[in-house]
Amino acid sequence: MTGKTEKLRSHRWLGVEDLRAFGHRSRLRQAGFDAKDWQGKPVIGIINTWSDLNPCHGHLRARAEDVKRGVLQAGGFPVELPAMSLGEIFVKPTTMLYRNLLAMETEELLRSHPIDGAVLMGGCDKTTPGLIMGAISMGIPFIYVPAGPMLRGNWRGEYLGSGSDVWKYWTEKRAGNLGDAEWSEIEGGIARSFGTCMVMGTAATMMAIAEALGLALPGASSIPAVDSNHPRMCSLAGRRIVEMVWEDLVPGKIMTCAAFDNAIRVHMAMGGSTNAIIHVIAMARRAGIALTMDRFDQLSREVPVIANVRPSGKYLMEDFFYAGGLRALMQNLREVLDLDCLTVTGQSIGANIAGARVYLPDVIRSLNDPVYPGGATAVLKGNLAPNGCVIKPSAADPRLLKHRGQAIAFEDYNHMLREIEREDLDVTPDHVLVLKNSGPKGGPGMPEWGMLPIPRRLLARGVRDMIRISDARMSGTSYGACILHVAPESFVGGPLALVQTGDEIEVDVPARRIHLHVSEEELARRRARWTPPAARYPRGYGALYSAHIGQADEGCDFDFLGPHGVVPEPEIH
Repeated sequence: MTGKTEKLRSHRWLGVEDLRAFGHRSRLRQAGFDAKDWQGKPVIGIINTWSDLNPCHGHLRARAEDVKRGVLQAGGFPVELPAMSLGEIFVKPTTMLYRNLLAMETEELLRSHPIDGAVLMGGCDKTTPGLIMGAISMGIPFIYVPAGPMLRGNWRGEYLGSGSDVWKYWTEKRAGNLGDAEWSEIEGGIARSFGTCMVMGTAATMMAIAEALGLALPGASSIPAVDSNHPRMCSLAGRRIVEMVWEDLVPGKIMTCAAFDNAIRVHMAMGGSTNAIIHVIAMARRAGIALTMDRFDQLSREVPVIANVRPSGKYLMEDFFYAGGLRALMQNLREVLDLDCLTVTGQSIGANIAGARVYLPDVIRSLNDPVYPGGATAVLKGNLAPNGCVIKPSAADPRLLKHRGQAIAFEDYNHMLREIEREDLDVTPDHVLVLKNSGPKGGPGMPEWGMLPIPRRLLARGVRDMIRISDARMSGTSYGACILHVAPESFVGGPLALVQTGDEIEVDVPARRIHLHVSEEELARRRARWTPPAARYPRGYGALYSAHIGQADEGCDFDFLGPHGVVPEPEIH
């Protein structure tokens, strides 16, 4: 093994005979390890995003031990490295503000330590892209371990889905149709175990995309967090990463243009979160692939929604797992996938899904019997969004997919909250609600404010959907005719900044068009009067973020984190 082990990255820290290596080895002994624990073995870094304030990842503290068991069984040396958790529920103002910080932390944890291969443990929305972006930039072999969805919620015999049913019942409570006692019961029954949201939100979408890219073990993304299959999968991932190191199966061999097309097709078939567009573009660009929003729209027209999972469908992720999971869905997509793409197993996507079957055909439909015949995501362009904006047609009221109405413009989120509750607000179901200054710089961090509440006076009339436009994002668990990610954002002077109450806006989703019916001359006058807002952050990470963040159509990555060349290995002196 001598010649082989000398090629390991960790050999420079642990395998040479000098004073610095003496210090490294002596400190491992200080931790209770012996030379036989690391000698001639790949060092596997387990990047763990467990946190007490992230119940989506509450089980990852124990699952890391399952990964370690697998690494040890395969002859590796496992070391656990904690990283920022980014729990979607508690982190404010938004986890999106910190996705790139997690990516930087992941990259530098792996680069600065004697790590030969990595196991990435995440699942809650921004942790999946953050971990993967950092690991791509580092370039060593890695495997992704998804946290998995929580169990179905339950209230009075009805299955509840986190997010989707929260919005649904909160609307009913605002309308006066639900009392405090019922609301409290829902609060106690909607989240019954560790794990991510059990609808097709951003977490489930990104875990599935990671598997479709070939970065996770076959079927891993669908396993419920508390199912016994989950710790077994973790151990298998630990065994496999050791083999990947010896095989030199680096991300560049897996993350190809064809692999990203596969992931986008799976995203469309699942009715996935609109947030995926931003994250997948960012991951692709880290891999040196110039992916754009247009590719999403092109593939969306080719692949219908076949996963009957909320918010686009009826069921929950636990049902999806029982129906056969992602392998079964991809089996139904075989004819539109590139089956030759390499994966972390060392085999192709085609080999990974061979033999998969759908057991509940109403949960995972066929291409000939879709839940929604159009694509899950549409990219609209026009004078209001020159660089594009997105909508999830499968989760919107069909009557609103072609619509023209007058705008009610809100300058920021707090302005919107004040106005939306007014009983005397001059609003009809045909109005178009417009929220400004909620994008990457304006939010800051592009918060999930895009599912603007229905105005209170319309709720009493039974209105439950209307056109809403913003440069914000929305939760993947949300639904409605919400047009999001308007680029460029209003905070930097995009056309959205110029919209005034009373302007007419036309939306035509089939034609992929959005248009502000205001003359160019009037827009020029408004632009001349527009004053750029003051910077949100005077110092710290927020100032760094604001100075370097890209727009939504660019993946919201930092301008200095793209593929700008190879970062040198650290000097060991």
